[in-house]
Amino acid sequence: MDKKTCEEIKAIIPCYTPMEALPEGLSLDDCKQMFFDICQIREFELKVKDLWRANKIRGLCHAYYYGEAIAVGACHALAEGDYITSTHRGHGHALARGASPARMFAELFGKVEGYNNGKGGSMHIADVESGILGATGIVGSGIAPAAGAALSAKLLKNGRVSLSFFGDGAVNQGPFSETMNMAAAWDLPMVFLCEYNQWAIGTDYWRVTKEHDVYKRAKGFGMPGVQVDGFNVFAVYQAVREAVERARAGQGPTLVEARYMRMQGHHVGDDQSYRSPEDIQRIQVLYQAEPLVRTRTFLEEAGTPAAELDGIQERARSVIQAAVEYADTQCREPSLDTLYQDIYADGEIIM
Repeated sequence: MDKKTCEEIKAIIPCYTPMEALPEGLSLDDCKQMFFDICQIREFELKVKDLWRANKIRGLCHAYYYGEAIAVGACHALAEGDYITSTHRGHGHALARGASPARMFAELFGKVEGYNNGKGGSMHIADVESGILGATGIVGSGIAPAAGAALSAKLLKNGRVSLSFFGDGAVNQGPFSETMNMAAAWDLPMVFLCEYNQWAIGTDYWRVTKEHDVYKRAKGFGMPGVQVDGFNVFAVYQAVREAVERARAGQGPTLVEARYMRMQGHHVGDDQSYRSPEDIQRIQVLYQAEPLVRTRTFLEEAGTPAAELDGIQERARSVIQAAVEYADTQCREPSLDTLYQDIYADGEIIM
């Protein structure tokens, strides 16, 4: 990438950092796995958009493409047994944490074999047994439950860490500040991970917030805050790994701000009419810095043959295609007699 392009990117993502070397603790094979995970999320989201347009998936879907480096970098820094909470844009979080694409598509198709028996849909993927404590369509509402999981880990002394994904639109919601204060006061083993995509639906975050750097809010709660390039999977991995190590050592929570830009609409049907021509021009620059392209370029420069990288991308496409076929042709619609099931935890049914 030439100097002029780097300067243009830095004007949009001030914390932009080139991918020059593997972070400590990661091998080239780890990087290839990260690349596969990024490709799998990208293929999943592209397929979701096509299926939504074909009326195979009902309701709105909020795609995660171009944000893949955040989910993948963060989840690679977690250990087995750690917890995450997610958002309405949570497909990538679940996949990066090891969720089955087949069961996720079954859920989106409204089928019984889905993670929530087809009753949760796109915005509510959960798999408690694997630490995916659930996604939510209410902005900021996944932050407090993550603190609850962190408190349980502290009381049980099981060494687990809880990480909450949320967008920049959530930081002006009450649960963000309330939970930050509680987590800091109690030294909870938690990571607050803000996916700063610069748009809260159709609202420019800079227009409604005086202090534009989210990570600076950490200081007021007595915890560390760090800002990283959200298009750089290595930068996210390093920042979250350090935060996780700190949390696991009993030193309390950290706020990580992963700065990037949402390069598509808020949801699959969004026409983005709120974006100016200047906004669109900035997005065009960022396509040269997006995570799939940048991670592939790093691997190529590290000596990985192009054919091998093509094979990784093709494997991701095959996995997603097989998942769609499974959900579409092999899974069952829920029967009417289950309409009132799964409403209450104790199984109570009110007619």
